[in-house]
Amino acid sequence: MLTEKHLNAYAQVMIWALDTARRRKLRKGNIVLLQSDPAAAPLAEKIYSLLLRRSLQPVVRWNPTVHMEHDFYALGEDKQLTFHPPGTKELLGALHGAIHLRAPESLVHLRDIRPERISLATLARKPLRDILDAREHRGLFGWTLAMLPTQQMAEAADMDLEAYSRQIVRACYLDSDDAVASWQEVFAAISRIKRWLNGLNPKALHVASENMDLEVSIGERRRWVGLSGHNIPSFEVFLSPDWRGIRGVYFADQPSYRNGNLVSGVRLEFTDGRVSSAQAEQGEAFLRSQVAMDQGAAQVGEFSLTDKRFSRISAFMANTLYDENFGGEQGNCHLALGSSYVESFSGKMDELNTRHKRSLGFNESALHWDLVNTQSKVVTARLRSGKSQVIYENGQFLC
Repeated sequence: MLTEKHLNAYAQVMIWALDTARRRKLRKGNIVLLQSDPAAAPLAEKIYSLLLRRSLQPVVRWNPTVHMEHDFYALGEDKQLTFHPPGTKELLGALHGAIHLRAPESLVHLRDIRPERISLATLARKPLRDILDAREHRGLFGWTLAMLPTQQMAEAADMDLEAYSRQIVRACYLDSDDAVASWQEVFAAISRIKRWLNGLNPKALHVASENMDLEVSIGERRRWVGLSGHNIPSFEVFLSPDWRGIRGVYFADQPSYRNGNLVSGVRLEFTDGRVSSAQAEQGEAFLRSQVAMDQGAAQVGEFSLTDKRFSRISAFMANTLYDENFGGEQGNCHLALGSSYVESFSGKMDELNTRHKRSLGFNESALHWDLVNTQSKVVTARLRSGKSQVIYENGQFLC
């Protein structure tokens, strides 16, 4: 488990991450939601103290226990699954920041729940996410997310708790003399990569590996983003492509847990921007149920690359936050089915209304599911000049 020193460093990093996720630093009196799994209480307490010392207004919300979450989906009527408590919209509309802490005590407790029941609740929450998205686009809100180790997570990743905890400590630079300074160095390095990629301004990418042959159309008015403070850890550099120009085969060799279901060996074939074939070595029926969640679930919302020089994550962690930032020997790429990130729009956010967003090929969906490939791969940029340039090979950017 994490030591007192690690927890203190983690709390400082999370405050840095929240400040980084906002366009402006938090000011006295700003409202910050601190939402935590019960098992993450040791870190939540440290962060709560720091928020108070900053003269902020923390609002604490605890996530339901494993048994409560299961009963919610198993026993809840449709009206209960889609219910929003009074005041929820008002609170979200007043938030300046949010820190989410995860410490899952089960990955399979929803395994016997019909996927459509979970989808119903997910779709009902989308308007709440839209409130926060709108505030973030106006520069009024920022959020960040982190995870603490649990025995159940370690077992799912086929590790003991000590080894699993070491992965988290190393991934978050909690073993350095100054964890925040270490993150600032990584932030500067990744910022240089983003400037290089945005300077190239490619028209499309070709991604090739042993099991993958994928064409990714970048689209107009796009920019590469990453390490914005939203996730700790975070090493990925990503964008939301024009979903209409995705063609070919994508393969995810990294397993994925979602809503209590383990899915592995995912092979997706895209035709004219949409999934035309969805196969999996394990969990294929669940995969297909997610692709059918709504109109946008069969379309791409994100493409990402992680440079192994920064990520110290070297093992499967059974958690998307870590697995999408896997470093290892070959780095990783991941593709997300579902909703896009409008922060990769290169113009002013107030220009991006729903109609303009759709015209540019930004995808909309209640789903966002990251599927990770850790194989050796070559990513070639098709430049607007007509030339081609390899931008990623052997797990790192070539800049």
